[in-house]
Amino acid sequence: MSGRLIDGNAVSASIRSRLANRVSNLKEKGISPCLATVLVGNDPASTIYVQNKQKAAKQVGLVTQDHQLGDNLQENELVLLIDSLNNDPSVHGILVQLPLPKHINKFNIINKIAPYKDVDGLTSSNSGLLLHGHASLKPCTPSGIMELFDYYNIEIKSRNAIIVNRSILVGKPLALLMLERDATVTICHSKSVNLSHLLSEADIIITAVGDRNKFILSPQMVKENAVVIDVGTNRRSGKLVGDVDFESVREKASWITPVPGGVGPMTIAMLLSNTVTAAALNTASTI
Repeated sequence: MSGRLIDGNAVSASIRSRLANRVSNLKEKGISPCLATVLVGNDPASTIYVQNKQKAAKQVGLVTQDHQLGDNLQENELVLLIDSLNNDPSVHGILVQLPLPKHINKFNIINKIAPYKDVDGLTSSNSGLLLHGHASLKPCTPSGIMELFDYYNIEIKSRNAIIVNRSILVGKPLALLMLERDATVTICHSKSVNLSHLLSEADIIITAVGDRNKFILSPQMVKENAVVIDVGTNRRSGKLVGDVDFESVREKASWITPVPGGVGPMTIAMLLSNTVTAAALNTASTI
């Protein structure tokens, strides 16, 4: 029996519907939630990502600002822009699209964003709050995955989960969120030993490698009835695919996300949710 499909498009549509209502309610109070996106350079994938985020934001009624900058922009110039957005009361959320050009220090730039406008949830302040279980603005992809678990009533308490990723965008914050829900979490990466064996004993597998030349999750790595969440994105012959050998792994999994249409839509939905939350919090703090 094939694993049941986790439909990120359907779940994100439900979230966006609720967000549209929240935005409408805020506008009735004179608050127009605004998301500012900042893109440095002309990387095609990043350009598409930002366009999709802008489009989704407008669909739920958010006001948007789109800042597209050349790849020769200097770090101090980017800092000045972020300072300006921090000080603009009409802007409630700031998203700096990653990756940045190599001559710009990512850590410095992320931490120039005011924590209460940090809709990616990546500043040191919000990361620390997440560690303590008190973050209001959480990283979007991990939050989206937790929403998928909840929507489909997938139990994670006391289950063994392996995350194949150790980034600040996915692996580390997701591990904290799953620990809060009493999962037993292992983070694996390119230097992990006996990865296939470890995976074969996991109840839940979340993979976010994004390079099929280095890693593909095959059915031999998956035990019967495991939950498989695929965050990876790869281009093969012009087609978007994930880290998972989908059709064969689906025969063993109890639940599985497709690529596209799984985690991707949830990442954008949670970005919008964070922006609406930031607007509400920012306004409350000024009353």
